[in-house]
Amino acid sequence: MTAEAITSIVKRTGEVVLFDREKIRVAIYKSTAAVGDHDVELADRAADEVIAALSQAYSADLPATVEDIQDIVERVLIKSGNADVAKAFILYRHERAKMRSGRRRFAGGNIPYKAMWRALDWAVEHDCHTVEALNRTIRKGHLGALVEATEVRYQGAIEQAAQAVLERRDELRFIIVAGPSSSGKTTTTHKLTEQLAAQGVKAVPLGLDNYFFDLELHPGDEFGDRDFETPEALDLVLINRHLAELDAGRAIDTPVYDFKTGTRVDRTVRFEAPRGSLIVLDTLHGLYEGLTESVPDAHKFRLYTETITQLKDNHGRYARWTDVRMLRRMARDSLFRAFDPERTILHWHYVRRGELKHIIANQATADFHLDSALAYELPFLKYHCFDHLPVFLERWRDDEKRLDGYIRARRLHDLLDSIESVAGDDLVPATSLLREFIGGSAYDVH
Repeated sequence: MTAEAITSIVKRTGEVVLFDREKIRVAIYKSTAAVGDHDVELADRAADEVIAALSQAYSADLPATVEDIQDIVERVLIKSGNADVAKAFILYRHERAKMRSGRRRFAGGNIPYKAMWRALDWAVEHDCHTVEALNRTIRKGHLGALVEATEVRYQGAIEQAAQAVLERRDELRFIIVAGPSSSGKTTTTHKLTEQLAAQGVKAVPLGLDNYFFDLELHPGDEFGDRDFETPEALDLVLINRHLAELDAGRAIDTPVYDFKTGTRVDRTVRFEAPRGSLIVLDTLHGLYEGLTESVPDAHKFRLYTETITQLKDNHGRYARWTDVRMLRRMARDSLFRAFDPERTILHWHYVRRGELKHIIANQATADFHLDSALAYELPFLKYHCFDHLPVFLERWRDDEKRLDGYIRARRLHDLLDSIESVAGDDLVPATSLLREFIGGSAYDVH
């Protein structure tokens, strides 16, 4: 594929427009100017490298998006040793995003772009930003040290989130922990509750997964799979009625959902939050307006979790956040939800469609972003998931209707196959977020 193959790009609105190299060069030049260099040669050279990278991954039939191009610009600048320019570009990218949206609510400037920069900076500092470096850590017997450092980092993020809550303590009634599938919302909820308790604030978790409608009520496809990844899969009317009751200081009777049978059982559980306490909602669609519309905005603190994994594979590509989360879900669903790994892979297109439309699209309304990626998790996820992938690939390699799942599984297989194996998961602490998915958690997460 040649550079001439890049003729068009996809804007954020979905509109396809002509590709313009000059816009890339100007954006990079402005970033060099921001650090006082005004380096025209660097801008030209980096723009050419970006186009070369685009030509490797995209074509006229598969055009890149604006976000794809911006991601590549950041990678080119970092790889070429121009980290200061890359940082300026990330900030430039953020300012442009603010101009488009008109308003951002992320507390303390903790927005995705800065979170990405911090995650990459930490990964480089701890020599775990590439598969090669991670494998070196495993071979040297230093994986335990990486586990400890990662847990310290994650706990620090929890403490920052708790501080943001405390700053609004007088007006809040609800803390909403939201984020895409398998981003670690449940463990985050438990850890945040612990941290607030240490500060003298009682926070009571309330999981909204029990408000799912019976699985058979969700629309199904020709394969018998059902789409339960939309907000409407939850009983929104009952949720809003219950939240309004709780906001008024009254008790509620919550439903109970059996994930193994996919049905709501014929009993309820009394839930009552003590006076002066906060209620923590762990829910996939917590940022969806219709989920909590019965509660005034001033009474809600919205925390958004995402696996901002910064790991480059042996081909120079960064591991996809969604792939890390799919591996987590494969492990969890097979262990605790009677959903074998094959079904998880084949169902993932529903997950992605739902989160892109209803979850990720609403992240600008969050008050705090929390990076739930764990630098050490892929070797352990390989231990739990890898053996299922060759079987899946062999079974579905010639089925065009399963092409989406096959492509995802092939990508997972190749990534995990390149990572050194571990003999078990003993190095993973019981308090680790990863235990939410592989079992053995010190928290009540299932």
